[in-house]
Amino acid sequence: MGILLVGIITCIFILLGYVYEILVLKPKRVRLKLEKQGIKGPKPSSLLLGNIPEIIQIKTQLKKSSHDSTLDDSISHDWTSILFPHLKLWQKLYGRMFIYSTGNMQFLSITDPNIVKEITHNTTIDLGKPDYLSKDRGPLLGQGIVSSSGSFWTYQRKLISPEFFPDKIKGMLGMMVEASTSMLNSWEDTIKNNDGMAEITIDDDLRNLSQDIIAKAAFGSSFSKGKHIFAKIRTLQGLMAKTIHVGVPGSRYMPTKSNWQIRRLEKEIHQMILKVVEDRIKAKRETDFLQKILEGANTCTDQLDPTLKINIEKLIVDNCKTMYFGGHETTSSTATWCLMLLAANPDWQDRARAEVLHVCQDGLPTVEDLRNLKVLTMIIQETLRLYPPAIFASRSALQESKLNNIQVPKGIDIQVTIPLLHHDPELWGEDVHKFNPERFANGIAGACNAPQAYVPFGFGARLCLGQHFAMVELKVVLSIILSKFTFSLSPKYRHSPSFRLIIEPEHGVPLLLGLVRTKE
Repeated sequence: MGILLVGIITCIFILLGYVYEILVLKPKRVRLKLEKQGIKGPKPSSLLLGNIPEIIQIKTQLKKSSHDSTLDDSISHDWTSILFPHLKLWQKLYGRMFIYSTGNMQFLSITDPNIVKEITHNTTIDLGKPDYLSKDRGPLLGQGIVSSSGSFWTYQRKLISPEFFPDKIKGMLGMMVEASTSMLNSWEDTIKNNDGMAEITIDDDLRNLSQDIIAKAAFGSSFSKGKHIFAKIRTLQGLMAKTIHVGVPGSRYMPTKSNWQIRRLEKEIHQMILKVVEDRIKAKRETDFLQKILEGANTCTDQLDPTLKINIEKLIVDNCKTMYFGGHETTSSTATWCLMLLAANPDWQDRARAEVLHVCQDGLPTVEDLRNLKVLTMIIQETLRLYPPAIFASRSALQESKLNNIQVPKGIDIQVTIPLLHHDPELWGEDVHKFNPERFANGIAGACNAPQAYVPFGFGARLCLGQHFAMVELKVVLSIILSKFTFSLSPKYRHSPSFRLIIEPEHGVPLLLGLVRTKE
């Protein structure tokens, strides 16, 4: 009995020692290494939560001051001060590099364009994706190409990237035009039935259109079965956006209502995707993204490190989830913001429409037409600057690394906050919070003091594979809308950007639409 008791006590002490190492000693060592190099940041106030209490406090104080202030109906594009006030404050206090923590996760926040450039040129796999993407965000991203690292990521990129080569996307143009025209015909009918003017909240329609396009491109004849999957992923996205305890040990296993809903949705989405895959296997062979994943899964074990244990079923499901989520939310939100900005800036709307009507003679763009839409390209680039689809571009130091003479300790997560780069007056000028597409007249290189500060699709080896697909889709959708409709903001519009893993208009974007008058 005595020996058993000693064994139990020993196990308890070992467990406590392990917990102390994970929660206290390891984070302290990481912080100390950076502090010795002059990099500071807010001290964690909680053993389990890190700086989360300060983040909540800063946001609460901002809400109180905003509530007490006079209501302002003007459109301000300085939303980073509202949604991420803690990062703005800490940048002001500690500079372009600072450290903070959520739970036991240590972040090295970077808004120095020179260091971003250095990360961009890093071609090794020493900088991977942080674990929280595949764990805390796992129900949404799993271990797909967006969240994986090392040889597993290299394999997935090799497998998937050919699906987004320019020649492949050219072949999808007709499908994009057809899908856009079909949806916009319903807008045209609504306007005609309302004496030439109608109020339409465009968010859901653009989201449905983007879903339709990515589903047909990625899943071929199985696209119609994806509608319910999109709806459930949208619900899951909303739940996960509300989760503020990312990095807190064990938080995702706590018996909360939100965690229960997330787990339930994850299982349902998993089964629904497997049903699509099962139906595809039974059907005739196709040449889309899903077929490529299925073929790649069969050769997966032959091309990977034999020490890696790969769940083939999970490989397929996780990459399908990535396509369902990342393939349409970012594009539809950018299109929505773009139309809001053009509605609020009629001079740029007129310029873009004149270009579209001149370049696209029959109103439907060709591949060559898209190359000649210079004004529309500038407008999209400025929209992506003001409202980038991704907020954070994160890397994890898988090995001790060196960046700009800073020794980065193994295990720290490097976090580049994209909107802080895009909204920096030192890089973009005093009009940084104004909609000014003209700044891109000479391309990205001429738009700001440091071109590497413009990263709407990420940077380096982990650059978004779908960026070319997204730009083509945006040009197609926006050019057809401009050729058919005039639009202005409805008096009901309330400008309130909201963080739901991407930046969306909280109350939607209602527009007053009319038809473009054609010359007789």
